[in-house]
Amino acid sequence: MSIVLATNLSKTYRAGEVEVHAIRGIDFSIEAASFVAFVGPSGSGKSTLLNMIGCLDHPTGGTLTVLGTDVAKLNRRTAADFRGKNIGFVFQDFNLIPVLTVYENIEYPLIMVQDWPEAKRRKQVKRLLEAVGMSGQEHKRPDQISGGQKQRVAVARALATDAQLVLADEPTANLDHDTAYRIIEMMKKMRDEFGTTFVFSTHDPKIMGEAEVIFTLEDGKLHQAAGKAAIHA
Repeated sequence: MSIVLATNLSKTYRAGEVEVHAIRGIDFSIEAASFVAFVGPSGSGKSTLLNMIGCLDHPTGGTLTVLGTDVAKLNRRTAADFRGKNIGFVFQDFNLIPVLTVYENIEYPLIMVQDWPEAKRRKQVKRLLEAVGMSGQEHKRPDQISGGQKQRVAVARALATDAQLVLADEPTANLDHDTAYRIIEMMKKMRDEFGTTFVFSTHDPKIMGEAEVIFTLEDGKLHQAAGKAAIHA
């Protein structure tokens, strides 16, 4: 089952009189519960592509279906609602809220997006703390934990709403080699446990080595796609 399907997908930005073709008519699909990496040099279109999949930006051509929804038809409000309920995000700089504890950072989307009752939130946060190996650290704030622990919390937060799709933009860029490898292994374990699809934008050969599907982008074009879920442009 394709959780993401793109057909002749394009994205063009205007800078005054200049048109910038960030994504140029690409086709691909991503299967449910897969571990997928988009790779390529800076400026190749990786982040633009993740932004469109994550409903943070709209395509200017072609079609993009995410979880059965044509994202181009979503307005700002419906896109935010769809994103909040279905898609999690992990960033290279963690993006944790510094004044909140580990527990509160994971709980945050359950209050702001899902409005879950307290007992249900508590059960979910406890489950995720255990899953990412952060039980016992829940009362600490981000400045009291390591980079690897921050990324564990970020992954837990991304999964808090039971997101089917997690988009990770260079999630190991600020981690040392051993910590990065442990984070990747943890994500794979959580994929197996929760059936979550992980999609990465990365330069990291460690992620590329673990990905089941690799799409290579250059100048907004899909030049190479390898793996069972790949469709060549």
